[in-house]
Amino acid sequence: METSVSVFVFCIFIHFLPYVSAKPPHIVFIVADDYGWNDVGFRNPSVLTPNIDKLARSGMILNSSYVMPVCTPSRNSFMTGQYAFKSGLQHIVILPQQATCAPLNNTFLPQKLKELGYATHAIGKWHLGFCKWECTPTYRGFDTFYGYYNGAEDYYNLSIAGGKDFRDNRTPVNATGEYSTILYARRAESIIKDHDASKPMYMYLPFQSVHEPLQVPQKYSDIYSKVHTESRRTYLGMVTAMDEAIGNITKALKTKGMFNDTLIVFTADNGGWITYAGNNYPLRGGKTTVFEGGTRATAFVSGAGIQKSNYVYPGMIHAVDWMPTVLSAAGGTPDPTLDGIDQWDSLRTAGESKRTEFIYNIDDLRPEICGHAAIRMGDYKLIDGYPGAFQDWYKPDQVVSDLYEDVSLNDTRPFFDKMMLFNLKDDPNEHVDLSKKHPDIVKKLKSRLEYYHKQIVPANFPKNSASSAPTNYGGFWTPGWC
Repeated sequence: METSVSVFVFCIFIHFLPYVSAKPPHIVFIVADDYGWNDVGFRNPSVLTPNIDKLARSGMILNSSYVMPVCTPSRNSFMTGQYAFKSGLQHIVILPQQATCAPLNNTFLPQKLKELGYATHAIGKWHLGFCKWECTPTYRGFDTFYGYYNGAEDYYNLSIAGGKDFRDNRTPVNATGEYSTILYARRAESIIKDHDASKPMYMYLPFQSVHEPLQVPQKYSDIYSKVHTESRRTYLGMVTAMDEAIGNITKALKTKGMFNDTLIVFTADNGGWITYAGNNYPLRGGKTTVFEGGTRATAFVSGAGIQKSNYVYPGMIHAVDWMPTVLSAAGGTPDPTLDGIDQWDSLRTAGESKRTEFIYNIDDLRPEICGHAAIRMGDYKLIDGYPGAFQDWYKPDQVVSDLYEDVSLNDTRPFFDKMMLFNLKDDPNEHVDLSKKHPDIVKKLKSRLEYYHKQIVPANFPKNSASSAPTNYGGFWTPGWC
C-alpha cells in the first residue's frame, strides 16, 4: 500500500514539476504602429517580411486578436488591462499640447513585472502622455526608456509640431539623421547583449513603424519597384525595414543564448491607415473605424511556453487581455477585477479562448471621429452610430486622401440612430447588415452595450495648453507643465 501511495505522489510531482521549476521567460512585446491586416508576408506573399513570418509560423498566428481603432487607447489597454472608455482615453489620441496622460492610479504591466524580479525596458513610441514626469515610462515601471513621447514624428530629425522629441531615459537626445527603426533595433541589441540572462527581461518594443510620415531609406522602397503608387512603395519599404530590425533583434537573442527562453508577442495597435497606404483588404475599413479593418490586428505569439507551432489560432483575444496574460506567463497573479482576461493557458496550449465578448470602443464626445460604439458577443457584432471615417473595402493600390481629422458633426449626424449588425463567422468582411432581419439580436447586443456604457468615464480630451510649447524647454517636448 505504501509503495502504491509513493508511486502516486511521485507521478503527481513529475506532472507538476515543469510548472514548479520552470524559470520565468524573457518577454519581448512588439507593437507595429498602424500595421495593416494585408501588410504581412504570411497573409500577403507580395510583402517581404521573412523574419516576422518565421517567428509567426514557429508559434501561432492569432486570427481573432482585437485592438482599439487608434494608438493611445490600445496602448493604455496593453499596459493596464482596462478598456480605454474606463480611463477617459476613448476619444481619438493624446495630442502633444494636451495636459493629460494615462490615469496615474492605474497600475502598469511593467510595475507588476518588476515585483517579480524582471528587468524592464521600453524602446520606441510612448503616446500615453507626458505633461508631467510621473506620466512617463521610467516612472511607470520601466528601468529604461529610449524613444519619443508623442504619437508620430519625423523618422530622421526626430521632431514633431515644432519640437524635438527623443529621450534616453529622461535625457533629451538630438537627432543624428539616422533612420529611427535602425536606432531602436541597435538599442534593443545592446540591452540584450548587456543583460544578465539569469534574470528575466521584459522588453516593450513599440516601433515607430509604420506610422506616417511615410519615410524609409530608398534601398527598402526599391524592393517594391513594381508597386504602382509611390506612397504604397514607401510604406511597404517601411514594413520590410521593420522586419529586418526584428530579425536583428532575434539574432541578438540567439547570440546571447536567450532566444529559447523568450516569449515573443507581436501585435498591431490598430489597423492600417488608409490615407497613408496601409491596407486591410479584404477587411472593411481601417484605422479610426470600429470596422474589422480598424480593430482586427495582425498578431502572433511565439517562443517560450507556446506548445503549438505553424498554427492559426481562432480564439478571441482583446488588447485588454495582454496585461493579465503576459503577467500570468511571467508567473504573476493577475487582478481578477480587470477588464482583461488571463489567456495564458489558452495560448500556451492552443486551447479554447476564455473570451466570448468585448467592446470595440464607446465614445460619447461628438463628433465621434473614430466611431461611436460597438460590441461583439459570440459571432455577432453590433455597431451603434457612426462607425468611423473609412467605411469601404480598399484594395492595396487604392489611393484615399481623406483625413479623419476632417470629420465633422454633419458627417456623423446621419448615423446617430443607426444600428448595423454583422455575423462575423459567416461574414467576416462585414458586407451584409442583418439589423433589420434580426431585431431580437440587435436588442440583445444593445442591452449589453448599455451595461458597459454605464461604466464610462467621460473623455479626458482637454484643449491645447500653451504651457507645453517646446520653446519653453530648449526646443524639446518636455514634461513639467501640468
